[in-house]
Parts: sequence; C-alpha cells; structure tokens
Amino acid sequence: MPVRVRPVTDDELEALTRLARARKAAAGKVRRAQIILASHGGHSVKVICEQLHANDNTVCFWIHRFNRLGLPGLEEGLRSGRPPTYTPEEMSIAISTALTPPEQLDLPFHSWTLDRLVAYLNDVKGIGIRRSRVSEVFRREGLRWHQEETWFGERVDPDFAKKRGPSSGSTLRRPNTAS
Repeated sequence: MPVRVRPVTDDELEALTRLARARKAAAGKVRRAQIILASHGGHSVKVICEQLHANDNTVCFWIHRFNRLGLPGLEEGLRSGRPPTYTPEEMSIAISTALTPPEQLDLPFHSWTLDRLVAYLNDVKGIGIRRSRVSEVFRREGLRWHQEETWFGERVDPDFAKKRGPSSGSTLRRPNTAS
C-alpha cells in the first residue's frame, strides 16, 4: 500500500505552505514541510525522493510522523548524545557572574572580558569552563557579549587628558579641503 499523507486541514495546509517557503526557518523543518506538501499534492514517495533528493526511508518516516502527530510532528525529537557537562546551577552562576560588575566582587578591573570571566569561574567559583562554552551558553540564553572597554581601556582618571598635556606636535594637521 503506498504511503500517503492523511487529509490535511486548511490551517495545516496554510502553515505547511508558509513553512515550505520560509527563508528564516530551520532548513530541516522546511524540507519536512515540503515532503508533506508534495505527498498532499499526490506525489508518490519515489517522486518526492527524486524531487527533494531524499532517501525513501526519510520521506516515509516524516509522512508517518505527520499523519500521527500533525504539525508538531515536524519538529525534531531529542537525540541521544553526550549529557550536559555543566549543571543548570553552574550555568546560572556563570551568567550571574558575567552580569555582575567586577568592582562589586573586589576585582581590580572595571569590565569583564571572556578570558577574565573564565579565569574567575575556574579559580574562584571552581567551575572548569572553557571560553568557547561560555560564549555558547550566552548565545543560548539570548545574551550577547559586548566589549565594554576600548582598545586603550577605560580612563580611570578623569583628569588624564589635562595631566597628559597637549598631543605631540610631530603630526601635521591636514589642510581643509576646498568646498
């Protein structure tokens, strides 16, 4: 018996069509919506495989799953793999530390860098975490790393420019251009 998608509701058809044409959705999910729409359009598994360059087992799997679960069935399930290395508590500590000004922790600098944060988490908090993992955790939590200090660093002394004196006279001024 040929594998076919079950009758699709109008709402499902609209959602599938939108998803199949989406440019910012996950590529796998777009492909799964295209499989379901092709089957809904009357194409056989063999034709769908040829059109979408997919394996027949993959096409059958997603059609059966959609028939059983509907639109939520297009989501990828959990995959087995290495368990998380860090506990939620450790991740919470890393995030809250990054959001705390270093001065409140009696540290001799005014802003965090990834290297400073990693060193603090390793040495003080006892969380052996790598720089790349900190960035990954921040991205997953929707946080973005901002460089708060310039290349020269923040000026701690507000009278620095006055104490430094005038700039070097060795640099010539550029002449104004004609309008």
